[in-house]
Amino acid sequence: MTKFRTLDDLGDIAGKVALVRVDLNLPMHDGAVTDDTRVRAATPTINELCAKGAKVLLLAHFGRPKGERVSTQSLSMVIDAVQDVIGKEVMFCPEIAGPIVAQTVGILGNGDVALLENTRFWKGEEANDPELAKAIAANGDFYVNDAFSAAHRAHATTEGLAKMLPAYAGRSMQAELEALEKALGNPERPVAAVVGGAKVSSKLDVLMHLVTQVDHLIIGGGMANTFLAASDVDVGKSLCEYDLKDTALEILGAADKAGCTVHLPYDVVVSKEFAANPPSLRTCAVHEVAADEMILDVGPQATEALADVLKTCKTLVWNGPLGAFETPPFDTATVALAKVAAALTAEGSLVSVAGGGDTVAALNMAGVADDFSYISTAGGAFLEWMEGKELPGVAALQVA
Repeated sequence: MTKFRTLDDLGDIAGKVALVRVDLNLPMHDGAVTDDTRVRAATPTINELCAKGAKVLLLAHFGRPKGERVSTQSLSMVIDAVQDVIGKEVMFCPEIAGPIVAQTVGILGNGDVALLENTRFWKGEEANDPELAKAIAANGDFYVNDAFSAAHRAHATTEGLAKMLPAYAGRSMQAELEALEKALGNPERPVAAVVGGAKVSSKLDVLMHLVTQVDHLIIGGGMANTFLAASDVDVGKSLCEYDLKDTALEILGAADKAGCTVHLPYDVVVSKEFAANPPSLRTCAVHEVAADEMILDVGPQATEALADVLKTCKTLVWNGPLGAFETPPFDTATVALAKVAAALTAEGSLVSVAGGGDTVAALNMAGVADDFSYISTAGGAFLEWMEGKELPGVAALQVA
């Protein structure tokens, strides 16, 4: 695995200023934070730095203000949630660089925390302006990146700062990188990947990369319909990207060449309408889907066969549900396979790594999120990693 400095590599940092990039792009409703997961992810890093006597300056973005100050996207909106989770008072600073930040540092005691303003209020952030990075760095002694979810962006506070100061991976970033290394970097084989979701078009690069990396590729969700249609299966009025049939065949060909087995459902759950527990609900073979029916989930026989595949594997990467899981009973296959993966993980025979918003929601629904080896809350960064792309915020932390 590529070497990264972690908090274990820090010397005596008492009284030193840590510039810590975290993800505080939190969901809000009526002015209140509705999910503090990202704060909780950053808490171990913040508390460890405080315990070692550092002065901690938190850097984060919030929304898309496009280089302008937008009052409703000020990070002052989330400071109460941050204080509640980390269990200590947090000072707010309306700047990210310059004399006001320097004054804030002067006020802070060892082990204190300040939250700086939304980095995206400055146009130089998303432009990765080295002058902005230099100005931010002037108030810090070292840099810690604990925001894997923003690591696919080459911004001033995700990539630029790492070039200006001694740079370290925070505990959340470290856990993410170690989990991803186990999943696809240097995995124990055989490796299976579950890729679901509505459209092939959103995950073309993921699929094309995965067939060269894994032994079994399980395709579910609406995207499976496109692969079925490419294989001359009539999918009725199912969601299907017919214009990508040739692309689907190309992916299947690449899989065959790489020795990757692609698993498509051979029995499915269908309905004439997309609604909860519809009267037209039935299970059938994929070749028996009527013209007025739509495929909404993987069938029980195929699900059982997929479970048998997982039992032969040592590593699993999961992104996306197998069916329209938000609407019962089309969550059945996703929940069933997730429970199998969780059980195999619990008994120590499988390393399971999952990521993406819908995936996390589905695993929570199945009640097994805590049983997977690792759950990534990152969206775009997790997908780009699955595509085999270099993430600028990660690459900037690497040491020779």
